[in-house]
Amino acid sequence: MKALASLTAEMARSGIRRMLVLAGEPEWCDDTVTDIASALLAQWVWLGDRPLFGQHTSGSGVRTLLGRENEHAVFDARDGIDVEALAVLAGTLKAGSWLVLLTPPWSGWAAMPDSDSRRWSDCPEPIATPQFISRLMQLLSEDADVLCWHQHQPVQFPVSQPRPAWHAADGAPLRQQAEILSALQSMPSGVAVVTAPRGRGKSALAGMLIAASAGACIVTAPARGATDVLARYAGDKFNFMAPDALSEAVQTGQRPDADWLIIDEAAAIPGPLLTALIAAWPRVLLVTTIQGYEGTGRGFMLKFCASVPGIHQYALSHPIRWADNDPLERVLDALLLFNDDDFRHVPAGAVQFTSLRQSDWGTHPAQMASVYQLLCGAHYRTSPLDLRRMMDAPGQQIIAGLAAEKPAAALWLLEEGGLSPALSQAVWAGFRRPRGNLVAQSLAAHGGNPLAATYNGLRISRIAVHPARQREGLGQALIAWARQHCARAVDYLSVSFGYTPELWRFWAHCGFTLVRIGSHREASSGCYNAIALLALTPAGETLVGRERLRFARDVPFLQAWIAEKLPVAGVMASTLNEEDWLDIAGFAFAHRPLETCLGSLNRLVMQSPLALPALRGRIDVNQTVPALCRTLGLSGRKALLAQCRQEAAQALHALDAARHDALKTQVLQLQFFH
Repeated sequence: MKALASLTAEMARSGIRRMLVLAGEPEWCDDTVTDIASALLAQWVWLGDRPLFGQHTSGSGVRTLLGRENEHAVFDARDGIDVEALAVLAGTLKAGSWLVLLTPPWSGWAAMPDSDSRRWSDCPEPIATPQFISRLMQLLSEDADVLCWHQHQPVQFPVSQPRPAWHAADGAPLRQQAEILSALQSMPSGVAVVTAPRGRGKSALAGMLIAASAGACIVTAPARGATDVLARYAGDKFNFMAPDALSEAVQTGQRPDADWLIIDEAAAIPGPLLTALIAAWPRVLLVTTIQGYEGTGRGFMLKFCASVPGIHQYALSHPIRWADNDPLERVLDALLLFNDDDFRHVPAGAVQFTSLRQSDWGTHPAQMASVYQLLCGAHYRTSPLDLRRMMDAPGQQIIAGLAAEKPAAALWLLEEGGLSPALSQAVWAGFRRPRGNLVAQSLAAHGGNPLAATYNGLRISRIAVHPARQREGLGQALIAWARQHCARAVDYLSVSFGYTPELWRFWAHCGFTLVRIGSHREASSGCYNAIALLALTPAGETLVGRERLRFARDVPFLQAWIAEKLPVAGVMASTLNEEDWLDIAGFAFAHRPLETCLGSLNRLVMQSPLALPALRGRIDVNQTVPALCRTLGLSGRKALLAQCRQEAAQALHALDAARHDALKTQVLQLQFFH
């Protein structure tokens, strides 16, 4: 252990961190890591379910470590790897630290079930993840700075390359920070964005700007806890307001006066909300991470920032809490593809479409990494879970448009549907919500066909075209190619997206039919969620036709709930059809949401002579839930919903008692699904 202690001291002098892998049987790993901890006396953190020493945390609790510095850490990967937690843990380690990775013997690791896979694979039981584990083992084996210690094998210590002595930051602005700070202070008005990976001092820079500002500054962020570093540098001038509170203040004409609005981790705030905020202050600074475990993605820069006229863009590249070219950061960046493609290389020439396989990660790793990075760059939210899903989850189909073997376009499809009739009906009634099948379940749970989830579909998870190859029709060409070359027989293609008129025009040009728009804006996008379908078989045509007709009948009533002009010609119908009766029965006797049944419930109250005060009040968009509860003497939203369900049942009974009884029996039977 003397050699390890000596190497550790050298790491501290050089300002670097390393990974130490212990691969072997559980008892050997436990004994060896205990010996290491005894030799390196320090404050240790253990991430895993069976800690032997040090501060213990779990994968779900690892974010509580953010904002702190730790000397050494153990990550127990023997049952599974939460890669987000691994990245977070690494980000808390200071210069001179080891991240000890406990693994099974390498000979059988790739075939072992990974307990973390249940979070992202949509499988009820853990699955093996051979593509990811094989890639991890290869990277660790080939990296000369990683100390791989295998049971029954002699340990080979990394050969330390000469590095200059490293000096920790003293709180004063470093060169990059000082240059950006000077530029910001001379900016009379406008919007600026500072991006950087973790550990570069971007939050510190924002705090320095506040401290040096003559006037007031307001700070906002997705969570106040994420602004601790910024607050420390801002000192007494730190003034935080939550994004929603700021938005309400702007809307009500009570915008606080401030010279600067500082938005930390801006990429994690919905685009529409961000747009409204930056328009309300003369000077705005966006500070954000566009790569890493936060799951933001380069799409923030390519989409949002590109839409802001005259935006000033700055980047911090030099780390502050460790030296440049840190071995630990380098290996994790390579493993999780944190260094996004900057798209400066343009894939030129004719585009050929082809289907890719998960096994291509082993045979063509660079190409697969480029495809993944292209898909990431087109979206705001990308996390390491997306990488793991693409590599090893079942039911994934990837289509790439390659120009000279480089991806110019890519399409990511997920297999959905094919549920049993009994399960689909239970989903329709709200009694069951199995994993996965996002659109297939939505068609059943929010549509009018209890058997909708029995159809086989392919959901478009992501579609991307290289920024330099856009406006060439490659997106539509991808969809057309997928229609002809689906890897399995499917009834329809589907897409779930945040509705904007521009985005809908693209899907409409691809041949899709809009069949649903939610009645609430999604927090992640600030848009209403929409679902569109493209039929591929006669059965798919039947499904799409039925959903299109239902949507058209409901549009006149939905429009009042949606602050967006719906691109569908509504069909005003006041009479109840067979689907309406079934829909209302699902609402009255099961768990179908009110918003899902707006059309049928409106038609019910038009036909019913009963008073139905709760139901009529609830579907009236001009009455708020609190006001209606006060009027009716109800305790809250849950009590109001229960009253609405009772009134719907009463209205059905008054219209046709026999039909009411038959439907009640039919619906209640669905809860006994096995």
